[in-house]
Amino acid sequence: MKEPRPDLARPFRAQAQRLLRQIYLPRVVRCLQELSLDQIWWRPNPASNSVGNLVLHLAGNVRQWVISGLGGAPDTRQRDREFQEPGPMARAALLTSLRKTVREACRVVGKLSSHELARDYTIQEFRVTGLQAVFHVTEHFSHHAGQIILATKMLRGKNLGFTRLPGEKKPGRVGTSISPL
Repeated sequence: MKEPRPDLARPFRAQAQRLLRQIYLPRVVRCLQELSLDQIWWRPNPASNSVGNLVLHLAGNVRQWVISGLGGAPDTRQRDREFQEPGPMARAALLTSLRKTVREACRVVGKLSSHELARDYTIQEFRVTGLQAVFHVTEHFSHHAGQIILATKMLRGKNLGFTRLPGEKKPGRVGTSISPL
């Protein structure tokens, strides 16, 4: 007798939502709270982006790929402007925009059926499945959150307590650590 195929849509959606809402977003928020407005908009050199630009870019990417691409909202993104913004844009405006975008994206992801995850979409001129789009956004958010964390550690010169080395006591952390493999 053939075993039924498990429906992986539910755990996939739940993991993407957890990573965005409970791991990466709180870490980016904490970094924005740790930095002064000048530090948020500081660029180490002309080839690099500020933390502020990366936050604008994350909000634009999540909105375009999930809220618009998968959720059907109009795509009004102007990607180049995310990197051209010189700042200073208020910390509260960056936080509000990113939190709202992640919340909205998690709602869209939470409603995706197995069929919608398997179907093809065209997003930013790429032909992708819904699964690929959600995976891209989650991975992309992780990448830029890491850049923001590194910039914050460099500018503030302190341990933010997001992770710990083996043998270290558990610090009070923002965003739960992902279990080691």
